[in-house]
Amino acid sequence: MKKIGNILWGIVFIALGIIIALNALGVAKINVFFDGWWTLFIIIPCFIGLFKEREKTGNIIGLLIGIVLLLCCQNILDFNMIWKLIIPAILVIIGLSFIFKDTFDKKVAEEIKKLNKNNTKENEYCATFSGQDIKFDSEKFTGADLTAVFGGVKCNLTNAIIESDVVINTTSIFGGIDIIVPENVKVKVKSSSIFGGVEEKKKAKVEIENVHTIYINANCIFGGVEIK
Repeated sequence: MKKIGNILWGIVFIALGIIIALNALGVAKINVFFDGWWTLFIIIPCFIGLFKEREKTGNIIGLLIGIVLLLCCQNILDFNMIWKLIIPAILVIIGLSFIFKDTFDKKVAEEIKKLNKNNTKENEYCATFSGQDIKFDSEKFTGADLTAVFGGVKCNLTNAIIESDVVINTTSIFGGIDIIVPENVKVKVKSSSIFGGVEEKKKAKVEIENVHTIYINANCIFGGVEIK
């Protein structure tokens, strides 16, 4: 996904460079400052984000807002009507994303639901306007609930003992959660996010049989989860 994103950004800059060069040489007269040109600063990053990021709801909303604003600047749509409809449209998109999220991640959602039934709620951590640094050094890890509200949580599982599949439920509201996982585990993510998301930086290893899986059940509202 990151590679696709880099390619798309590369194409954008190459195209922009060619247009500027053609204008400078007098070969073409392409107006890059057309009415509503500034909306491209919304449209392009959101469009590329659809390919780079796992959670797409925020990018879809941003892309639609950018396109609508561009059409309004071009006098194709009416600003007054759009302002009346923009909030209902955003709410509908968010609602649809929650309704159909489990459809796309059905197997992962079912496994998370099963694991949460057996969750003893022993490891619950919350950081509100503060930070928490949690380590499970040589300890048996059976799952956790992590919450960050205007704060941050760092959960280090590098030296944790993981004897079965586990689930980590995360909630980040204007906050961030970092999860550092061991190399000998798989990671699967289910995310429900509004203007936030999950970024997986853990490098994929060659598939190893009989390893356990850490399921990340993430809910992000203007916040994020980073898996390292």
